[in-house]
Amino acid sequence: MMNENLEYTENEKQREVKHEAFKPTPAFVGAAWAALGIGLISYCIGLWNSGMELNEKGYYFTVILFGLFSAISVQKCVRDRAEGIEVTDIYYGISWFTTIASIVLLVVGLRNAELLLSEKGFYGMAFSLAMFAATAVQKNTRDLKALNKEG
Repeated sequence: MMNENLEYTENEKQREVKHEAFKPTPAFVGAAWAALGIGLISYCIGLWNSGMELNEKGYYFTVILFGLFSAISVQKCVRDRAEGIEVTDIYYGISWFTTIASIVLLVVGLRNAELLLSEKGFYGMAFSLAMFAATAVQKNTRDLKALNKEG
C-alpha cells in the first residue's frame, strides 16, 4: 500500500512537471500577441498608404487573412495529432496546402507588382511576422486553456 501511494505521488509529480513545461510565460504570450499586432497592423497600414488600386489592396488584404487562418489551422492539426486527437488526412492536407498557397499567392503578387523592392520586402516581412505570430498565439491560447481546464 505504501509503495502504491509513493508510485501515485511520483506519477502525479511527473504530470505536474509535464504540464508546467507547456505553460507559456506571460512574456512569451505578450510577445506573441505584440508580434501578431505589429505584423498585421503594419501590413494594413502599408496597404492603406500605398498607391495601389483598390482591387490590389483587396487582393493583398485577402491573402493575409487567408494566410493567418491557414497557419492557425495547420498549428491546430499538428497539435491535435501530437496529442492523439484524430484529424482527418484530408483536413490536414488542405491546411498545409492553403498555407503554402497563401505564401505562393503573396510571392506571385509581389513579383508582378509595380512596387519598389523595399516595399515588396516590407510586405513579405510583415506577412511572415504575422503568420508566425498567429501560430504562436494559437499555441499559447490552447496551452493556457488546457491548463485552466485542469486547474
